[in-house]
Amino acid sequence: MSTYPGPEALIYGLPLAFLAGFIDAVAGGGGTITLPTLFFMGLSPAHAVATNKLLAIFGSASSTYQYARNGHIETALILRLIPLALLGSALGAYLVHFVDPNIFKTLVGVVILGVGALVLMNKRLGLEDRYPGLTARTLAITLPGTFIIGLYDGFIGPGTGTFLMFVFTLAGFNLVRSSGNARAINLATNAGAFVLFLLQGNMVFWIGLPMGVANALGAYAGAKMAMLRGSAFVKWMYGLIVVLVAAKLFSGH
Repeated sequence: MSTYPGPEALIYGLPLAFLAGFIDAVAGGGGTITLPTLFFMGLSPAHAVATNKLLAIFGSASSTYQYARNGHIETALILRLIPLALLGSALGAYLVHFVDPNIFKTLVGVVILGVGALVLMNKRLGLEDRYPGLTARTLAITLPGTFIIGLYDGFIGPGTGTFLMFVFTLAGFNLVRSSGNARAINLATNAGAFVLFLLQGNMVFWIGLPMGVANALGAYAGAKMAMLRGSAFVKWMYGLIVVLVAAKLFSGH
């Protein structure tokens, strides 16, 4: 049974939501901060997950806007990928009722560590923009990649944006543009999940709304910092988030 916190919980909830928004806008993984924070406040799993989606949509909208207005989102590609991301997310949410997600957490943790190592050990990967346009190779990487990561998002979730960044980096984008594209896909999947959770009535608005504003402010600052400092800064942050996401998956919580 959920024990609702008092308003004093926002004393630590707001700065943590800001930090999560900043990190998520740069390299993904903000949910690894906000979801445990909501659990720590005493919310039940259903209320915590729904409220986390409420605040996350603020942050993803804020960072997507910043990246888009500065030309760091490839709209023609993203519009082709959003339906697959939504379909995958819906399928993942359906499958979670039949398969224990804990079975896959260790495997995914190993995969994301491998992905992070590949990005970090390849000194040039993600530092230069080599996107060739809507070629067959681009679509062969991004279409199935987005669907699979969308499925993962609906099924388990942590690090979805970080995985998406890897797919866009493989497609030839530098890490700043990869982050922008990943935030746009995340906004779409967050919006789909938001509607579902809203209809279920599990959102705690007095916590989610102020934390959402803090998350949006953090996302604004994070996107600005990523664009100002460039792909080398994003690459450093990416490595940090890979470790954080993997630790969450290995912990089993």
